[in-house]
Amino acid sequence: MTGFRHLYLHDANGTCLGPITEGDWMVEQIAGVNEAAGMIYFTATLDGPLESHLYRAKLFPVEKNALQAPVRLTNGKGKHSVVLDHHLQNFVDIHDSLDSPPRVSLCSLIDGKEIMPLFEQAFPIPRFKRPELEPPKIVQIQANDGTTLYGALYEPDRTRFGPPPYKTLISVYGGPCVQYVCDSWISTVDMRAQYLRNKGILVWKLDNRGSARRGIKFEGALKGNPGRFDAEDQLTGAEWLIKQGLAKAGHIGLYGWSYGGYMSAMILARFPDVFRCAVSGAPVTSWDGYDTFYTEKYMGLPSENPTGYDYGSVMHHVHKLKGRLLLVHGMIDENVHFRHTARLVNALVAAGKPYELLIFPDERHMPRRQTDRIYMEERIWEFFERNL
Repeated sequence: MTGFRHLYLHDANGTCLGPITEGDWMVEQIAGVNEAAGMIYFTATLDGPLESHLYRAKLFPVEKNALQAPVRLTNGKGKHSVVLDHHLQNFVDIHDSLDSPPRVSLCSLIDGKEIMPLFEQAFPIPRFKRPELEPPKIVQIQANDGTTLYGALYEPDRTRFGPPPYKTLISVYGGPCVQYVCDSWISTVDMRAQYLRNKGILVWKLDNRGSARRGIKFEGALKGNPGRFDAEDQLTGAEWLIKQGLAKAGHIGLYGWSYGGYMSAMILARFPDVFRCAVSGAPVTSWDGYDTFYTEKYMGLPSENPTGYDYGSVMHHVHKLKGRLLLVHGMIDENVHFRHTARLVNALVAAGKPYELLIFPDERHMPRRQTDRIYMEERIWEFFERNL
């Protein structure tokens, strides 16, 4: 076991004949197999966990010989989504990055060279408008155990807002199977981050241990312990911002939804001297009340892991809360039931802690109606403007 998802060749009886790929990176998806030519095509993170590229490798391992490195077929940094033709001669490449919106091209499967463009943005962003969509800066920091963590920094324009430190908002998810920080256009067109940046607020994102595309050791850090190492990594990110002179302790807020809502509430409660306020959207507040398929996969049974369930509950930490908390929830949320927010409210009342509540009677896990969405964004901005 390498700790990373890789390809192995098996015979018809299921016997493993050997590895096709290896290394500290992961195969994401098989794109195609050319059995006659002895080639397999796949997308992977060989060039780094923030990117995705198409590669070619030999299908049939040679015994006693070291595996040859896969050949990269896509060009340009960033994310590549590909579709191979049925004759395995060409492929369609959908490519984007922090600096470039998606473009589609037809490329040769032999050498990766572009044959012809199929689609490009008809109206590129005018030069004078580009500062309003400034790509975030990707940085690397170290977790308290030495693990490399990646962060994305949306810094306000210093010519408009002066030098740092700035009021800071941490946009967090932090749960399994999700990557927040990557070399993709979707990070640049995060409209909430860009809006806040243009209001003079620094926005920060960090993929803590437990996030996707980094292998079993990295993702498995939260096994049985949600709300512990993941929250501590977010604290490490905030402390890094403070040490860099970009942020100021006591003037840092949090925003998150679903697992991110859980994280924002948990971090605010666990580290009351660093964080000032948080918006917690549709939060899981206690894992004994969430979907058993998801929960038991990462937590085990409550009878087998009582400490993890207890410590991983936001209610366990409510007594330490000092900052301002805004809870947002749709009342017909079929994913994270409204009872999670209700249980947290009961705990807040019992502890004498102030809170604010924004509910949407006819919304599910995420508000979809335009009127509700606009109202929610306005209330969130007003909350941060008042408390950050």
